[in-house]
Order: sequence, then structure tokens, then C-alpha cells
Amino acid sequence: MNLSELTTLRVGGRIRTLVEARTDQEVIDAVRTADDAGETLLVLGGGSNFLPSDEPFDGTVVLLRDPEQPPALDATCDIVPSGEPDTTPADPADLTPLEPSCGGALAEHFAGVSWDRAVAYAVARGMIGIEALSGIPGCVGATPIQNVGAYGQEVADTITRVRTWDREDRRVRTFYAADCGFGYRTSVFKRTPYGGPVASPTGRYVVLSVSFQHRVGEMSEPIRYGQLAQHLGVEAGERVPMARVREAVLAIRASKGMVLDAADHDTWSAGSFFTNPLLAPEQAATLPEDAPRFPAEGGRVKSSAAWLISHAGFDRGFSVGPRASLSTKHSLALTNRGDARAADIAELARAVRDGVEDAFGVRLEPEPVRWGVDI
Repeated sequence: MNLSELTTLRVGGRIRTLVEARTDQEVIDAVRTADDAGETLLVLGGGSNFLPSDEPFDGTVVLLRDPEQPPALDATCDIVPSGEPDTTPADPADLTPLEPSCGGALAEHFAGVSWDRAVAYAVARGMIGIEALSGIPGCVGATPIQNVGAYGQEVADTITRVRTWDREDRRVRTFYAADCGFGYRTSVFKRTPYGGPVASPTGRYVVLSVSFQHRVGEMSEPIRYGQLAQHLGVEAGERVPMARVREAVLAIRASKGMVLDAADHDTWSAGSFFTNPLLAPEQAATLPEDAPRFPAEGGRVKSSAAWLISHAGFDRGFSVGPRASLSTKHSLALTNRGDARAADIAELARAVRDGVEDAFGVRLEPEPVRWGVDI
């Protein structure tokens, strides 16, 4: 099998060894075996944030598969252990909401669970806090690594603990929220590479499961994102039924080519390819007056990568060759138009990054993990 079959950018070379894992123990066994053999290791979920070389991957890929099971659910009201209304797995449409008297619920998902399935489950059960993260491709295990966020929410708001396999200490290690080092699209998991003898695209800590703490009810968290509020026809800060939020987010994402569709090349992407830049106040002051500016951590100022790209002259659909281009729906997504190779994506990324830097003095940082690809 090729990595191109497992990544949403649809690039990547032949895999030497592929192991599928549906449980914590299967992940641990596969990772330990690869590390014992001194092999390059890639633990892969949905492949939606990964840009690999088209050269053969001379190592082991541990592919996380969704076991299609409900999460372990702990709540302050009487529920069955499986968290399902009748102890059997059910479609989210058939699930019953938890009683408002629950107050709160803790849901632990295996790392390989589809992220959007986890969101659908939470919305169906009345578990508040991740509804605006609907439609994001990939698996649960990737969300704490990037501190995934969109439309005014991020997973750091609800994650309470992350269970990992520590490849260096060779033991299970649990990180509670305060230990995760969450920041804008970052965490201790992203910042800690594997220090073993063989370089690896997977870091020291391999996520096994993630636990989310939810309030229980029908209404969403306050709507914080202007475009989402406008779509819903409400003012920022208002709450609406969670099901409406999920429906609206899926519609907005689809309009931007951010919901996977094999027939739509605008979705053959890694989503937002560049992170929004965090700037020192003095650097932010040099941007044009109408450039977006938002307060950010550490006294910095966050601007919009999409705005900088479009105002540097890169229109939707821009390309430097026939095989890769900016999405025709969203300037922040780099897309494979059908037969692109990793080098085509990298060439396009360099052109956009360098053009923005020439125009505004801001160097955009790519978000996807890269292996064998220089940008």
C-alpha cells in the first residue's frame, strides 16, 4: 500500500510495513515492535495533517482504525456502562440525550475513533463543548497534538486527560490538561520529538486515548465566531441548540471545500495549510490598516493567514503548475488536482509563503507534519 492511499492530500510513497490497530494494546505492541527493531515509525490516523515524500517509506506505519465502539462514559447520573441507551452501539441519530440532571459527563475515546463521529456522539447525547468542531477530518488521537480548533472552539477547552505511550520510557503515561502545554495549534505532544536512535515523524508520545469533560444540556457554548453567528442569524455570545451549530458548521465547511468528498478535488487537501501568524505588536502594526488583528497569548497579535495570502495576490485557484493549486473555494487550502506529487504541493507552498513574506514581512508556518519534504 502507498501512503497516497492514506493521506487526504493523496501523496506519499510505498509503505514497507503496515500494521493496523484498533485497541490501546495493539498500538503499544506495534510501536514497541518497531522501536525494538530500530525502524522509522509513523502512527497515522486519518492522514489529514500529513505531507509525506513520494519516496518509499522504509519503516513501519501503524494505522489507527476506528473500532466503531462508543466511548467509556462517566456521568453524574445513572447510565449504562457503554454509554448507549440500550447497551448496544447505535447510530448517533438513535441516541438519547443524557438527562440535564447529569450536570457533567466525561467521555474517553480511543485515539483511532473518527473525530467527527466523536462530535456527532457528543451532540446526540447533549454533551456540550465540541459542537463547533464538526466536520474536521482525522481521528481523536490527533486533536490534542495540534490542539485542533475552529469556529471559536478548540479541544483544549474540553480535554481533561490524554493517555499516551512514552516511546523513550516505554510505559503508559497520562497527561492531565495542565500538563499538555496547549497553545495555538500546539501542545507538548507536538513539541516533543522522539529522541531514539532513528528519526521518526511520530514524536515521543503516542496518543492512546483522549478524555473530554462536557457540560450537559441542549444549548451550545456561546457562539464566538462571527461567520458562524451570521450563518445562524444570532449575535456573538448567544447560545443555540447544538444540533443547529453542527448543521451550520458542516454547511460552512462544505462551502469552503473543507468536508472530504472524493469527487471534489478542492477537498484533496490537508485543510488549512498555514497557521495564522502570531506576531509581536510592533510587527502587527506594520500590516495594512484593514488586516485582521486579534489578541493572542503572551501579548502577541494573531492575524489571518488567509487574508495575507489573498492580499499578497494569490487568488483562489492559483497554481505554479497543472497538478497542484490553491483551492477554488478557500485560499488557505493547498490542493491536489488529481495527480500531484509531494514536490508539487511543496513548490506551491513555497511560492505562497515567499510571496506573503515579500508582501508583508510575515513568514507563514505550514501546519501539516512533513516527512522527507522541504518547504
